[in-house]
Amino acid sequence: MSQEKLPRVMPAVARNYIAKILSVYGIGEDSAKSVAELMVRADLLGGDGHGLFRLPSYVKRLKAGGYNINPSIAIDRDNGGAVRVDGDNAMGHLVVRQCVEIAMERAAKHGVAWVGCHHSNHAGIAGSYALMPTEKDMVGIYVAVGSANHMAPWGGTDLLLSTNPIAIGVPGGEDGPVLLDMATTEVAYGKVKLAAQRGETMPEGWMIDAQGNPQTDPTNTTGGSLLPIGGAKGYGLALMFGILAGTLNGAAFGQDLVDFNSDFETTTNTGQFIIVADVKCFMDPSLFRSQIDQIRREMTSSPLRPGFDSIRLPGERSLRLEQERTGNGIPLRPELLTALRPVSEAAGVPALETWI
Repeated sequence: MSQEKLPRVMPAVARNYIAKILSVYGIGEDSAKSVAELMVRADLLGGDGHGLFRLPSYVKRLKAGGYNINPSIAIDRDNGGAVRVDGDNAMGHLVVRQCVEIAMERAAKHGVAWVGCHHSNHAGIAGSYALMPTEKDMVGIYVAVGSANHMAPWGGTDLLLSTNPIAIGVPGGEDGPVLLDMATTEVAYGKVKLAAQRGETMPEGWMIDAQGNPQTDPTNTTGGSLLPIGGAKGYGLALMFGILAGTLNGAAFGQDLVDFNSDFETTTNTGQFIIVADVKCFMDPSLFRSQIDQIRREMTSSPLRPGFDSIRLPGERSLRLEQERTGNGIPLRPELLTALRPVSEAAGVPALETWI
């Protein structure tokens, strides 16, 4: 079914729906609204594997006691521009948002700030956190340890690495910010889960089995390894991001990583970090923004190679999609609505389709 024919839910309605369900399972009103806002922004940006799609698994973890529903998220190491936060096993969206807020505050004082965390959880789409500083004329660089190991080291078969994404947000001028948001694997595992929910096959190049053969069935990925971007280079990035976001923060990495998709009780001790740089410490922000617009024009005005109809900057599609979905609503596939119905019923909340 084309997206034009799908029912749509407006962002405010989706946020209210999510917050209502989270509150049923003990998440405080303000926290539920905060998580809901970030989940919906994932859908607005086109990260459909990190928005409403994730609600059933978050609810499973809440019901199993895998989250601390009354956390005390706090700084436990403070060196001015370098800070570590103890997430106290809260929902990851709450932990990372607080890290970003601390990093922006410290960057305003020190020019640059690095804030890492441990005992966090899956926090959704990376790009939303990298974009937050751009609204204050700051650059945001966000890195996370993924929430399950789906990739083997280059040349190996043991699944010891996750998708370990990075997102970089840069403020722009009239044409808006520039956003790079990518996994270190050819595809984020959320897209594999989406393909399984939708009854689709995976294209070759996403995943291989232990013998190195293409794996295309998203419902049978046991033992399969996602492929890193750029071969051994992507493996190297995943390894280093895992060390910086995981090991350096005292968070899980490698064999210690808990599979968030199948174990809903064990504390995941997820690690993330955000680096924020205040543009005004390097140059005039208005000049910087105008130069970003000029760079955009230079890149997109290049003559096209055969087979291409346009040149985009990283994140351009997502940011345009956010504008479109903000005005017209988030499309709801039948498979998603089906997955959400039992969640609504168990929480005593009307099904999402009745909110439209």
